[in-house]
Amino acid sequence: MHRPMFAALVVLLCSSSSVNGGKVLVFPCDGSHWVNMKVLVEELHSRGHEITVMRPSDSWYIKTESPYYKSITINTPAGFDEEQFGLFVKTMVNLRREGASLWTKIALEYELVEAFYQMNKQVVQMVEDMFENTELMRNLSDAKYDVVLTDPAMGAGVLLGHRLGLPIVFNVRWTIQGEGHQAIAPSPLSYIPIPGSELTDKMTFAERVKNLLYYFFTCCQIWYVTEPNYKPFVHRYFGNDVHYMELFQAADIWLMRNDFTFEFPRPTMPNVVYMSGFQCKPSKPLSKELEDFVQSSGEHGVIVMTLGTLVADLPDDVTEEIAAAFAQLPQKVIWRHKGKRPSTLGNNTLLVDWLPQNDLLGHPKTRVFVAHGGTNGIQEAIYHGVPLVGLPLMFDQPDNLSRMKARGVAKVMDIATVNKDNFLEALKEVLYNPTYREKMKALSNLQRDQPMKPLDKAMFWIEFVMRHKGAGHLRTESYKMSRIQYHSIDVVAFLLAAVLLVFAVFVSAVKFLCRRVFCRSKVKKE
Repeated sequence: MHRPMFAALVVLLCSSSSVNGGKVLVFPCDGSHWVNMKVLVEELHSRGHEITVMRPSDSWYIKTESPYYKSITINTPAGFDEEQFGLFVKTMVNLRREGASLWTKIALEYELVEAFYQMNKQVVQMVEDMFENTELMRNLSDAKYDVVLTDPAMGAGVLLGHRLGLPIVFNVRWTIQGEGHQAIAPSPLSYIPIPGSELTDKMTFAERVKNLLYYFFTCCQIWYVTEPNYKPFVHRYFGNDVHYMELFQAADIWLMRNDFTFEFPRPTMPNVVYMSGFQCKPSKPLSKELEDFVQSSGEHGVIVMTLGTLVADLPDDVTEEIAAAFAQLPQKVIWRHKGKRPSTLGNNTLLVDWLPQNDLLGHPKTRVFVAHGGTNGIQEAIYHGVPLVGLPLMFDQPDNLSRMKARGVAKVMDIATVNKDNFLEALKEVLYNPTYREKMKALSNLQRDQPMKPLDKAMFWIEFVMRHKGAGHLRTESYKMSRIQYHSIDVVAFLLAAVLLVFAVFVSAVKFLCRRVFCRSKVKKE
């Protein structure tokens, strides 16, 4: 009796995969960035790792209690305040709707730059409070973490990781200086568009001029937003010879939340790992109420509209126009809207406070996704092959949707000029022109056709860094070089000086020989 049971136990133990649980310190960015970081946290937990999440005291999305992690709350405000962020969003939308004048664009950019400046200022203050908290830093050091997993859109996790002397893995699309690639990979302006320019990798001369101007504008943003916040802090705690971006560029692995189904082809680096769609998954069954509503659409299908986790509603007059356009369609509409109920709402439209976005996008009856252009929503739309009608509002959303438009899978509207007629026209174009869905299905096939699932790839590299105490063999040391060294200006100057010296010696020798010959001939004549 005991032998068969013992044999079965041995087989079970041998067939199960061994788990070497490590200790991961996570310093996320609040808001929608936490939505995808949480996916990594939950998967790491399922693999037996112990997760600790750092959060500011006023964190909006990152909860204190969770079955997947334990948290450490920093008693310094540096998160997203829901009410203030809502006011900021309304300000941004109203500015965009004022028109396309130069003054409006300047005002819009000023509001964005000022908001980023204040956010970075709060983050640096929070890190300073942490560094000055002797007990906290001692506890973090004594915990013996294996790796820091952080989002470099804010610098807190990077600074803390270096202070503790730990390997660092990024869950990244942006750094404090802009798009992630630009911090570590060669980025020629001739074919790599600067974020915000809404250009492609095929630029005319005029577009290359525009791209260069956007580059200079980005440099001005860095000078105003990033330099005054991070430079003095890094000099104080890490030394006057350390540039703050060196700390970012020294990260071991960059887990990029995109790939080349979304990004234009460009140079990259060995420690950049693409995990586009890692948060995507097959759809689950809908609730009975939603399923009944979806099925009632018949052959026409449904349209799903949501403006993401940070935007609950639009100005009343805009929602009236959108609702009126929806009412003209035979499709059913599921719309996440928490504002005033539009008077023009049709019987075909269901308003909800929350919707299961992934499950609806994966439903066979979903025809179009009306979205603001956040990275998570676009990746899920690609994964499920659903074409887009875009209503970008702020941040990277216009640029994200411009990339989808360039691939022929999205129709992009301007919130400043949207009305019933042009919105209805855009919906009909995407609904009834089959090329939008066909091209999005092709993108979906490209995204899915990988040797390893993106989430498994991310887990492998995080655990790789934990096993090997870093990934220095994949990291270039070029970030330690000055601009003069990086571009070999000193070498060119040296070679040029050498050539000039040789030329000068040659000219001097020729002159000397000419004088000798002249003198000899003169003596002979005399």
